[in-house]
Amino acid sequence: MNRLRFAPSPTGALHIGGIRTALYNYLLARQNGGRFILRIEDTDQTRYVPGAEEYIIRALNWLGLTPDEGPVQGGPFASYRQSERMAIYRDYALTLVQDGKAYYAWDTPEDLEQMRQRLTDRGVPTPKYDASVRGEMKNSLSLSSDEVAELLEANVPYTIRLKVDPGQSIMIQDKIRGEVVFDSTELDDKVLLKADGYPTYHLANVVDDHLMEITDVIRGEEWLPSTAHHVLLYRAFGWQGTMPSFSHLPLILKPDGHGKLSKRDGQKFGFPVFPLAWPSDNPEESIEGFDSYGFEPAAVINFLAFLGWNPGTEQEIFSLEELIRVFDPERIHKGGARFDYDKALWFNQQYLQQLSFADAHERLVQYGTAAGYNVDVPHLEAVYNLMKARVHRLIEVIPQGYYFFTDALVFDDMEINKKWVPEVAVVLQKAADAISALDVFNHETAAAAAKEIIQASGIKMGVVMPLLRAALTGTTQGPDVFAIAEVLGREKTVSRFLQMSNR
Repeated sequence: MNRLRFAPSPTGALHIGGIRTALYNYLLARQNGGRFILRIEDTDQTRYVPGAEEYIIRALNWLGLTPDEGPVQGGPFASYRQSERMAIYRDYALTLVQDGKAYYAWDTPEDLEQMRQRLTDRGVPTPKYDASVRGEMKNSLSLSSDEVAELLEANVPYTIRLKVDPGQSIMIQDKIRGEVVFDSTELDDKVLLKADGYPTYHLANVVDDHLMEITDVIRGEEWLPSTAHHVLLYRAFGWQGTMPSFSHLPLILKPDGHGKLSKRDGQKFGFPVFPLAWPSDNPEESIEGFDSYGFEPAAVINFLAFLGWNPGTEQEIFSLEELIRVFDPERIHKGGARFDYDKALWFNQQYLQQLSFADAHERLVQYGTAAGYNVDVPHLEAVYNLMKARVHRLIEVIPQGYYFFTDALVFDDMEINKKWVPEVAVVLQKAADAISALDVFNHETAAAAAKEIIQASGIKMGVVMPLLRAALTGTTQGPDVFAIAEVLGREKTVSRFLQMSNR
């Protein structure tokens, strides 16, 4: 059984790059009848942000990516918060020291800086703590056993470093990038346990993946260089036989295709890069999300799936269930995927067309109330059905269709004046009279009555119709004039025609 995990750090709002990683892990787990696990990697306490874990859980639930195991669900390998597994990591780090695969290091920050300076002075381009310098440093490999014992007895704070032997070839078969080979000579003796007792990502990640029986690791390409150390750790523990497969995802790029899409790019370019909004008492620190932008969760899932992957067919619209069936990690691209917000809007529009009024009603009322309108009215469904074909997001229905909820129209005078013909005033008056006299008022009867008057006037239909629409909405652009009229009702239609005729 496949076991895949999403292991974010609670350092703030979750970037969509993280959500894409979660999605691909979820799809592969579900496809094979496996387990999708949420693990909170919160050992870097300097970057911990209160509320971030709760945000991550809400974001996954909003998108329908509910874990099988995690901090909320529990599971056979609890706890799923690394901060609650500290004793485990310490024990495994000490085991490596005992086995000669790692060592204690008592180097101070000043010692480390001096070491880097010495190497720089020698012309070393990338100074690092490795086999070439560990003999010069203050660690259990360079000190005598008595000195080591004395330091341990005195409880002098130490780190534990992985002992990387040079000259080793480290090969991984990445499912996306193929064979990747590292030379251990290029690697540093990575810190595994920090002086404060907290593990680094490298130790905690490998230990937890092993203990939680993770079979496949799908993560961002920024972790590819670290995989060499992770393989060495699997070797050091003797876990080579249970080491998971690796897939390193391409970057999500800025809209112009240059550079990684950052958390700040949302504000810069005016689109969401987070699944959910992150409110703050300080407006400058508040963050918008796909939810507050009015996106449907299923559309966000569909959009993210295509950021670096394709099914090999022309089909673009997939439900989550369909994605589970067709997802193939081998079809993930090696190159970066450009973030195309227009494409995100297109995806959302497709899903909006399928969104029933019953599912949209609560949010429509919420949006309308926030705008100061009474939108919980009998004709709201008719407004929704008329407007949704013209918008990309549900949140746009109310502002673009505001004229259904108020008589305080905002007229586009510049556009109206460009199209205005004085003779249209008479047409508007006659159309108002004809509509008032109709036995039955609806889209069809109103259109027939008005068009008869327009034809009799000798004015071209293309001249009059935009001005009729402007009378009802304030602008010359919008839905069909008489579809608008039917939703507004006879009384408001007549009143607005007469108002425009007197301009």
